[in-house]
This record gives sequence, C-alpha cells and structure tokens, in this order.
Amino acid sequence: MTPNVIRANGVHFAYLDAGQGPLVLCLHGFPDTAWSFVPLLERLAAAGYRAVAPFMRGYPPSGPAPDGDYRVITLGRDALALIEALGAQRAVLVGHDWGAAATYIAAALAPERVERMVTAAVPHLRRFLLGPNLRQLKRSRYMGFFQLRGIPERRIVADDFKWLRALIREWSPGWNFSEEDFGRIKGVLSDPVGLSAALAYYRAMPRNLTSRASWELLFTPINVPTRMIRGADDGCIGPEMFEGQEKLFAAGFELITQQGAGHFMHCEQSDTFARLVLEFIE
Repeated sequence: MTPNVIRANGVHFAYLDAGQGPLVLCLHGFPDTAWSFVPLLERLAAAGYRAVAPFMRGYPPSGPAPDGDYRVITLGRDALALIEALGAQRAVLVGHDWGAAATYIAAALAPERVERMVTAAVPHLRRFLLGPNLRQLKRSRYMGFFQLRGIPERRIVADDFKWLRALIREWSPGWNFSEEDFGRIKGVLSDPVGLSAALAYYRAMPRNLTSRASWELLFTPINVPTRMIRGADDGCIGPEMFEGQEKLFAAGFELITQQGAGHFMHCEQSDTFARLVLEFIE
C-alpha cells in the first residue's frame, strides 16, 4: 500500500486508501501512524467500503501545519475537509486517541457530514477535560512533561526511544509490539519536524482550554450515532473516565470494552477491532 497525497484545510495530507464504496475515514493518534490501520482498511475494503487513513497533520509524510496550528478544533476541521477533498458528502469516522478527539470535534461541527462514528481509547472531551480524578491526573502526567521545551524532544529519541517504548508498554501492557511495528513510529518521530508536530498537539492544549469556540463545542451534545471502544487494560486512560457519558450523545451511544487489550487495541487485536467497527457501521 503506497501513500497518496491530497490537499485539505491548507495541509498536504499523505493517506492510505483501500477499496471502493462509502467512505470510512480512519484517524490515528499518538504515538502512531496511519500504517496501524492497514488491517482495518483491508477488512473495510473487503466489506465494500472505501477506507482511507491519513497521516495526521504534521506526521510525515503529511506536511506540517503552515501556521503552526495544532488545536483540536483544527483537527476536526481537517477531518471534514478530507471528506470533501476525497469526493464524499458524508463519511463514517473511526478515530483512535487524538484521532478520536478530532472525530468528536468534526461531529460537533458538522453532524450532517458524519454518518456514524467509532472512537477508541478516548472518552468525550468534555468528560476527559472536566472530570479527571487524581488517578487520571497521574496517568496523564506525560501531558505536562510535553509542555516543556527541548527536554521531551531529547528524552523521546534517547537510547533508541527507550522512554517511548516504556510508555507504550505502560499504556498497552499486553502488546508485544515488534520492531516493524515500532519502526513506523520511530521513522516519524526521528524526523525533527514530525516530532515537533506530535508534541505540538499537546502544547496546543492550553489554547484549546482558553478558546470560547472550543468550549462551545465541548458543551454541544453530539448528534451522530456513536460506538466507543476502550481497552480493558488501558494504562493511559482509566475505566472510570468512560462512565457517565450517555447524556453527551444525543443520537445513540454505546460503550464497548475490548477485553485483553490496552490503549492500542486496534494494533493488539486487529481482527476483533475490525469486527467491532464493521458490526456497528453495516
């Protein structure tokens, strides 16, 4: 599968593309790339969908944000712009981690453009931002670390990415990822531009929290049917953070716990994850 390139929302996006039919747009998170969605793309294509996974803005081979804008509202606009650039009126969105955040925002901005959505590993942003307990604040301490300048850049790449490998194992303790799996991530974050962009998502969070437009979206119930998937062994976001979200989804909501999987459930159990996506969107 060779990446193609398309321009949307002012950015040149590289993307993986499989199949023909209704569009399913799959959005990755951190530390990840579009390549992790290949098993899902293949299953979706076999089921009669056009499955597309872009490399999120700033993640090589996609281009960086020309204006340095990595706010979550911009990520949601990216998703909507990609739907249009790919020639579709509507799409199913599948988002993991930051891709889930982008999916929530896209659905809040233009629910008529999102047919259904499957989010993975991240609860509704209002629940996550307004309701963290002490345990979750401890799990999310890496976000504070990423606000520092220069130190995370050096720490992440040091000793063949030792710190990042440990972080992935903490988030998905049962995933024995291969060097091929990690090599895709390493290739992106070895690029200073890619590493800077990946950290910029987190460094934009203070702007997200002080933006009136962002807060309005956080308080808008989502009018798109939603299936949310969490890994039972997720070390990044605890199970309590997924409770009490029903009122935030006005068009139907269900929470699925993927047993035996952690934060990267789509990589750990790709067949199970694909089945959970397909049975919801078909």
